[in-house]
Amino acid sequence: MMEIGLSHYLVVSAVLFCLGILALATRRNAVLMLMGIEFILNSANINLIAFSHYQGLNLEGHVFALFVIILAAAEAAVALAIVLHVYRMNNTVDADRISRLKE
Repeated sequence: MMEIGLSHYLVVSAVLFCLGILALATRRNAVLMLMGIEFILNSANINLIAFSHYQGLNLEGHVFALFVIILAAAEAAVALAIVLHVYRMNNTVDADRISRLKE
């Protein structure tokens, strides 16, 4: 039976990070861009927890991951509020079609 090691977690984290960067680079829909940012933050969380577990750092990685989750929740709430406001003003969430933000 094969044991799951640190390298397995790092590969999963790298795949999530690459998917997040790809979503940010190719998508113009603001909601899909936010999903890309969430992928990047989740890949960082996987790294923090994996290094905490395999390097014997007790709870430091878990605490940092908790802060990243809190930060991601706050970012998602603020960003979705901005996206909804932009949609109401412009009837689109396509980043290329939005010419300017109105007050």
